[in-house]
Parts: sequence; structure tokens; C-alpha cells
Amino acid sequence: MRKIFILIPVLVLIILFFLFFRGSSKKTEAKYTTAEVQKGDISIMVTATGAVQAVTTVQVGSQISGTISALYADFNDKVKKGQVIAQLDPTFLKAQVAQAQADLERSRASAELSKKEYERTQSLFQQNMVSVSDRDVAQTNYELAQADVKSSQANLDRVKTNLDYATITSPIDGVVISRNVDVGQTVAASLQAPTLFTIAQDLTKMQVDASIDEADIGKIKEGQEVLFTVDAYPDMSFKGNVRQIRLSPQIVQNVVSYDVIIEVSNPNLLLKPGMTANVTVLVDEREGILKVPSGALRFRPSTEGKQSFSEMKGGAQMPQTPHSPDSSSTRTNSTGFRKTGKSLLWILSPQGKPEPVPVQIGISDGAFTQIISDNFKEGDKVIIGQKGVEPSSNNQQVNPFVPRFPGGRR
Repeated sequence: MRKIFILIPVLVLIILFFLFFRGSSKKTEAKYTTAEVQKGDISIMVTATGAVQAVTTVQVGSQISGTISALYADFNDKVKKGQVIAQLDPTFLKAQVAQAQADLERSRASAELSKKEYERTQSLFQQNMVSVSDRDVAQTNYELAQADVKSSQANLDRVKTNLDYATITSPIDGVVISRNVDVGQTVAASLQAPTLFTIAQDLTKMQVDASIDEADIGKIKEGQEVLFTVDAYPDMSFKGNVRQIRLSPQIVQNVVSYDVIIEVSNPNLLLKPGMTANVTVLVDEREGILKVPSGALRFRPSTEGKQSFSEMKGGAQMPQTPHSPDSSSTRTNSTGFRKTGKSLLWILSPQGKPEPVPVQIGISDGAFTQIISDNFKEGDKVIIGQKGVEPSSNNQQVNPFVPRFPGGRR
């Protein structure tokens, strides 16, 4: 019994040591997840929202006050330039014209009498029968009468113009998209011209006014292709091109954006003013290029600080030990590469060990990144992840010279 009691703890310790070393061994056996280098296309897009509008929209108003006596155009009506679309009650205006006409005739009669008096006085003055003062008074009266004629004529022209303004005509060829008045309604033009109609010039040519965030506006250039959808036709995609980038900033809740005007052809009149457009601007596109998942460029093996790097593919030599005094860490090297458009991809050597290969990187859409390298071809395998290690040690390298603070901050 004594021997049994002694052997039991020994057996327990042996089992614990066996399990510990076995678990340790499994933990150190890293397994890598790989992905293939693909050949395909990458497109970089900028998304935004906007509103569909007519290229030219004119608001037709009234320059005089009055009561709407007749309407000759309604919603969706096609109108021609100069076509009568509304009429104000002209009764009061016609009375003003008649009064101005009478005033003009009176002024002309007065001017004619002043002219005769002046001519008579001038004749008597030449015969020394009237004084210079009388001659000057007659001349002044004649000149004042001529001025009254001109003033009366101007007043007549003004009231005639107001009478013409009572007839509202279309300033352009287009389609009535808004009517804001009804027959019998009184419009007041004392401060500003009230809007009676809104006319769109040509609905076969539309534009989208999109709001682009300041972080993306630098990527937008005139002439870029644009795709957009509207809620009315969710299964259809419309094409357009950037026509103008307006320099006036729009600031809403401290967010700065800029208006980008996109010209769109609308031959079938499917697009209507005011529709909300979900815009996608094609910023850059590369076709038939080598690309890898973007996660492959972020991958770093957890053992890179514990072993020396072998020779890279293509004969280049990597630094030896990342933590040695004569070399920087792989993470630092990677950052240096990225500053010059270069980075590292990791492949599995014939011995199953991770091996770094430098590559030139191109554009990225977030999911995939273009690579430029003679060391890779379509179908090659690159490491994108590592199993059997702690996640924190997979992609993050800790710099031993940077002090760590409580809570994990550095």
C-alpha cells in the first residue's frame, strides 16, 4: 500500500508532463493558410448619393401684381418659347394705359401752344417790341413743355410694358414640371417675382448633382465614367460622365463635401427630376493584372522574431534576426517598403517554413491588391494566415524598445 501511494503521484506527474509537452509540441506546429495569386481586374470606386435634375430649369414668374385670369399650361405640358402659358387680369392695366395716353396728348397740346408763343415772342423780340426777359420766359416754357411730352411718353411706355407683362409666356422650349398658381389666385410682386411655373428645357439630357466627401474629391476628375442606380429601377444601371467639379464647399455638421455634376443621357425619359441617385464613380481600373488578397500583405509569421530569414525568392537577401542590433524588425522593413510602394509577401519554402518575397504593390480595392513582381505568376501560393498560434502574435509584432502601459496601450 505504501508503494502504491508513492507510485500514484509519480504517475500523475508523468501524465501531466506528457500532456504538457504534447500540447506544447502541437502549439508550436504552426499551420499556414494560403491563397493563390490570381490574374484579373481591379476597380477602385467612390460612392455617393445625388439628385437627378434637368440640365436647364427655368422658374417663370410675374413682374407685376395681379389676379390670375387664365392658365394655358399645366403639369407635364410641352411648351414652346414665346407660347402664352398664363394671363393676369388686364383691366386695371388697360385703364392705366388709357390715362397715360391722355396725359401724353395733353402734353403734346401744351407743347404745341408753347411753341407758338415762343415763335411769336421771338418775332417781336427781333422788332424790339419785347424785352429779353420775355423772350427767355417764352423759350423756357417751350422747353418745359417738350420735357413734359417726353415724360408722358415714358410713362405711357411703362404702363404698356406692364400690360404686356400681364401675359405670361414661356422663355424656353421645354416641359412644365411645376405649376404653383390657380385661376383666381392673386400674385404680389412687390418684393420679388413670384414663381408661377417651373420649366425644364430638355428632359432627354439630365444631370446628377452628387455630393462627394472631401476625403474622396481628390480622386474625382472630369470625364470619369460614372454608374448609378435609382430606386425606381433597382435592376437597371445608368451611365454618365463627370462634367464639372464645383469649387464651392458644402459644410453640414462640420463635414465638408463638394458638388460634382454628372451628365447623363435620358433618351427614353426614364429618369425624372428629383430622383435619388446612388452614384459610383470609377476612379481607377486595371485589367489582366496579378492580384492577391490584401490580407496576404498584412500577414507576418509569429516565428519571424525567433529564426533567421532564408534567402528570398530571386536571390535577394533579407536581414538576419529582426531583434539583432544591426537590423530592424520585419515590421519596420515592411513599413519602409510601403512608403516606397513596396511590401512583403510570404510563401512556404520546400521545408514548409515561411519565406518573405518583396513585391511592388499597385492599386487596391480593399479586398485585393495588385502586385508587380517577376517572382510570382498566376496560381502561386501566398500565406494569408497562420493556425495553431495566438491571434495576437500572428500579425502584430511588439517592439521591445517601446514601453507598454496598462490596458495594452503603447
